[in-house]
Amino acid sequence: MGRERGDSPARARPAASSGGPISLTGRGGIVVMFAAGVVCGLLSRWFGVPLLAGGGFAVGCALAAFATRPADLLTLVVSPPLVFFAATFTVVFATALGDGSLLRAVTVGVITALASTAPWLFFGTVLVVVICLARGLRTNVRELRDKLAGVRLFEKEENENPVRWDESPTTTQERRRLHHGEVD
Repeated sequence: MGRERGDSPARARPAASSGGPISLTGRGGIVVMFAAGVVCGLLSRWFGVPLLAGGGFAVGCALAAFATRPADLLTLVVSPPLVFFAATFTVVFATALGDGSLLRAVTVGVITALASTAPWLFFGTVLVVVICLARGLRTNVRELRDKLAGVRLFEKEENENPVRWDESPTTTQERRRLHHGEVD
């Protein structure tokens, strides 16, 4: 009786249908990875603990992989390298402000940070892939492959050999005469 007219039982319990207490979109998972990378990267620079930057990114990757809804796992799996670069660039840019040459400081800082934390990037990427495989990534890949196969089949039917070279041209006797209103 507490429900309004037209409400279905599924609408009354949205948490039960989502599979967990938190369900992020693919973009939300990317934001979690980016935020963890930036916050832990800044803390790493300020406290002088290089392990914190990479470890924080890996933890953000794991959190995002567990919290992202199954339909968006494919989006999440392909994004860690770009997110890692963007977070690293943001941290280096923020800490390089006020230095003598901003361009030189950012260039050297990004190259150095990427070189020193590259193993964490690989670990975070593998972590996301493994967690997402366990959560149903194969289904997303299969659906994408089926959609792409359907698109290719549709395009093939549309563009199927518009010119037929094996047919011989009609002779003038076989052509019927068109009335002056008809168009060939």
